[in-house]
Amino acid sequence: MQNKGIIKLFAILFGLVSIYQLSFTFIANSVEEDAEAYAKQKISSEVQNYSSLREFEEGRYLDSVGNQEIFAGITYTTAKDKELNKGLDLKGGINVILQISVKDILRELSNNSKDPAFNKALARADELQKESQDDYVNLFFEAFEEIPDAKLASPDVFANKNLSDDINFEMSNAQVKPIIRKRIDESITSAFEVLRKRIDKFGVTQPNIQRLGNSGRILVELPGAKDIDRVKKLLQSTAQLEFWHVFKGQELAPFLAQANAKLKEMQAAKTEEATNDKAQDSTSTDQDIDDLIADAETDDAADIAKNNPLFSKLQPVAGQGPVLGTANIKDTAAVGAYLRMPQIRNLLPANQRYAKFVWGKPVNGNEFIDLYALKANKTNTPDLSGSVITNATQTYDQLGRIAVSMEMNGKGAKIWEEMTTVAFNNQSQIAIVLDDIVYSAPGISSGPISGGRSEITGSFTITEGQDLANVLRAGKLPASADIVQSEVVGPSLGQEAIDSGILSFAIALAFVLLWMVFYYGKAGLFADVALAVNILFIFGILAGLGAVLTLPGIAGIVLTIGMSVDANVLIFERIREELSKGKAQVDAIKDGFSNALSSILDANITTGLTGIILLVFGTGPIKGFATTLLIGICTSLFTAIFITRLFIDGYGKNGKSLDFATAATKNLFKNVNIKFIVKRKISYVVSGILVVASVAALLTTGLNQGVDFVGGRTYTVRFDKSVTASEIENKLIDVFGSAEAKTFGADNQLKITTKYKVEEEGTEVDNEISNMLFEALKADLPEGLTYEEFNLSSGEGHQVGVMSSMKVGPTIADDIKKASVWAVLGSLIVVFLYILFRFRKWQFSLGAVAAVFHDVVIILGVFSIAKGFMPFSMEIDQAFIAAILTVVGYSLNDTVVVFDRIREYFNEHTTWPFKKTINAALNSTISRTVNTSLTTLIVLLAIFIFGGESIRGFMFALIIGVLVGTYSSLFIATPIMYDTAKKKSDELLAKKEEEIEEEAIA
Repeated sequence: MQNKGIIKLFAILFGLVSIYQLSFTFIANSVEEDAEAYAKQKISSEVQNYSSLREFEEGRYLDSVGNQEIFAGITYTTAKDKELNKGLDLKGGINVILQISVKDILRELSNNSKDPAFNKALARADELQKESQDDYVNLFFEAFEEIPDAKLASPDVFANKNLSDDINFEMSNAQVKPIIRKRIDESITSAFEVLRKRIDKFGVTQPNIQRLGNSGRILVELPGAKDIDRVKKLLQSTAQLEFWHVFKGQELAPFLAQANAKLKEMQAAKTEEATNDKAQDSTSTDQDIDDLIADAETDDAADIAKNNPLFSKLQPVAGQGPVLGTANIKDTAAVGAYLRMPQIRNLLPANQRYAKFVWGKPVNGNEFIDLYALKANKTNTPDLSGSVITNATQTYDQLGRIAVSMEMNGKGAKIWEEMTTVAFNNQSQIAIVLDDIVYSAPGISSGPISGGRSEITGSFTITEGQDLANVLRAGKLPASADIVQSEVVGPSLGQEAIDSGILSFAIALAFVLLWMVFYYGKAGLFADVALAVNILFIFGILAGLGAVLTLPGIAGIVLTIGMSVDANVLIFERIREELSKGKAQVDAIKDGFSNALSSILDANITTGLTGIILLVFGTGPIKGFATTLLIGICTSLFTAIFITRLFIDGYGKNGKSLDFATAATKNLFKNVNIKFIVKRKISYVVSGILVVASVAALLTTGLNQGVDFVGGRTYTVRFDKSVTASEIENKLIDVFGSAEAKTFGADNQLKITTKYKVEEEGTEVDNEISNMLFEALKADLPEGLTYEEFNLSSGEGHQVGVMSSMKVGPTIADDIKKASVWAVLGSLIVVFLYILFRFRKWQFSLGAVAAVFHDVVIILGVFSIAKGFMPFSMEIDQAFIAAILTVVGYSLNDTVVVFDRIREYFNEHTTWPFKKTINAALNSTISRTVNTSLTTLIVLLAIFIFGGESIRGFMFALIIGVLVGTYSSLFIATPIMYDTAKKKSDELLAKKEEEIEEEAIA
């Protein structure tokens, strides 16, 4: 091998750089362990809310030492920025995909148009989106074009004053569309920037936020985030800050009295109608009243509700202050509905006609909240909006209460001075409203406020004050943001995943190292050193690239360990063949490396192609798996071809003998003579039966599709004792209508899935379903466990309750399914073309693709048949698709090695019959096939047994795939290639003889 000095220098430098990159992770982890120990020592576990208090103390400790030098100029802050990132499944946290409402953006661009054609097109686009994968704006344009004579440039649609610089009345629809698309893209970009600013200030290390194409979707990953409810509020808050003049309580007191009397009259009329046994053809008003008045628990309560429908739920406050009354939180929906009824609003006098009723901010521990009436107008626009805010910080008011101080721009300062002047002169109040909730309504007692400074108070906690200031400073979202997909992992489950991942990694690595020494002796020891260097390179590159290490990523590394020995096995087997021919050791080593190179490159390139497809089409953890797989392929090629060669050449340069075998393995597989081609009909029959059975199972029982593909919510719930899945499932069906519960790992842990309200978005719906789940499981949970303790947000020490959760909306589920199908088809097409390019014969491509198709169908069949009785998840989800593509790569790896040997034998033995050439080539690869398949299977079994419940189904698919893939490369791919090429074998042989003669003459 030439240029050994350069290779040694590169390997040493690369190793040092990898160690340097990983040192940041070691330093950061060491400091964080010190911080954790400090927090545990300071805050006892007996203290209430000890988890959050410890987290606060850890943060203070890390802040205090953040800029202190630890080693060679490295501080904790610099180390944290460069450490190896851990993903959601290893660290806990939240991963969400937000859908920015393009519909809201269109409404805003149209100035909330009332145009019938515009609103009809929006409604039609909503319907089309349920069936289509196209962008919402394209669906809107498609629906708009269906309406005769409808013009986007109409003054009632987009040719309004807001867009007058870009759109005029004379433009055609085709001219308007690109302008609207550009404005929508700008709005989504604005939303992205707003979210990024909010997240940057949230305090989570290593956050990730990225746009997903042009769909209006934004991916947000916050590993390590513990307060999940806080995160969701921060991400979805539109931050619609408004300042309104507000009515005094005494001004609305007469109206409230009239409203109460009117409701009593309406209720009496309904009661009389029922008494007279008239037909219950209720009007919508009657039905509303039925729905709003709750069933009374006592006769006295019923009498009160009957005589005072409104005042039984709202306690009026008729004073100089802005509060109209107070109500129990559970009654706010009913009171709001009463006040929105047309019959009630008609009672408002002319000067109060546009009054807007809103509730105050709930105070922690208080079940009652205040009602306010804003002085709104016909267009419902506030006197001053939050767009004028230039800065906001969390501060304290004069009484030491937590507050948010704001600064306004010049325009805002002028309007604010005018508003405070009016409030001071009338001795009235100004309501500060955020997202339709009154945070405070202060009076102006010291004269008009100039300069644009103001303050919000409202019983905040410190984190609430910080979050509000953060949101106001970042600005409001241009449209609502719905969580269409989310995954939440508790920190306890993340730590368990780390422990199981390390255990599986250690077991797999130990086996591979021992096996290589057992089978190849000292040469195997050199391969082990190269493997250790390979692992160092993989982790160093991951750290250097800032990649995220996930549990599937660890699986990818462990799988790489199993597959990376394949290159060394190929090399060692070829050297053994050369030695058996009587060649000198130096020549045998040289020829062995040279002859194995083609197979190694072909095998790794085909696997790499499927890895690239995974990287392109996959999301989240699947990208992590693909990333580590691709990095592992590159590093294993370098270490096997160069590092191993350095050690072998160095050992043998002084004439030392290297056998590449041990006494136990020296003669293994030496005289194997299996007649593969003769027995191909048997393999056809066996494979035919397996494929037919698989197809029959798929057509009859189908597959257990996960929420990734059908939408829904899934929760991993842990109990303090063993539970029966079927009994829990029946309880859940009673609550949700449809639900599924399966044992997930130990007998005290279930995976619960439901499609209840899957099409409804919003934090309120998520909280509602979470509460329903808690109530349904309450009898099986420890006595006294609260909802907060049951939920993920309970933090450190969370060992009972929801350990992880996931939600996928139906629209994004369709997108995931479609992308998965394209990923599988794309991999088959790419592989077909590559093999056609490498072997120049379509028969090789056909054999390879047929074998891969055979493998995929059988794996699907196994999952279809076994889904009902396997003690682990057999769902078809994104991880399963990753497994399928990995199997495709592995099967092709095997097939390409076999095809390479056939091509080599075909060139060497020009006079042999076609059948003999193929049989001899296949038999010569048996040792390599057994070694590679065995090591890979043992590695996969180690991950399957010890690697954690969340990837057990993924590993099972890979195990089946390796078994079937090894079989198909020998008994399906090659026989099909033979049967399609045998008629031309004589012609091919003659052509080969001509080529050899021409080479001899030349």
